[in-house]
Amino acid sequence: MATTIKFDEVEVGTELPAQTFSVTRATLVQYAGASGDFNPIHWNEKFAVEVGLPDVIAHGMFTMAEAIRVVTDWTGDPAAVVEYGVRFTKPVVVPNDDKGAEVEVSAKVAAKLDDNRVRVDLTAMSAGQKVLGMSRAVVQLV
Repeated sequence: MATTIKFDEVEVGTELPAQTFSVTRATLVQYAGASGDFNPIHWNEKFAVEVGLPDVIAHGMFTMAEAIRVVTDWTGDPAAVVEYGVRFTKPVVVPNDDKGAEVEVSAKVAAKLDDNRVRVDLTAMSAGQKVLGMSRAVVQLV
């Protein structure tokens, strides 16, 4: 499914629909199974605290994947994302309760590039802190 977003109809500053993603301990266990990353900081509260973390934290790659969903939902085509990178600035702390944590993601078109591509800058926040820095995607439009 190709994106139907036209390069000529997108302006610098265009805001993508923001989304909030829930993360629970169950989510982390499911992600660990899918990714093969069973590091105990992602599921064992005692271990996480012993190594200096405030609690169990979400996998960085999981957080990164959730954030890019704002872009892929906007384009309707995950293949439209031709580049994506982030810096991990703060962990997403996931308490052991029914609510877990939330990651709030917003994004906007920051630049129009050549070959019908745009750069989208993303902001990912959890518990009032920026959890991804320099989060940027290059997206191929039609």
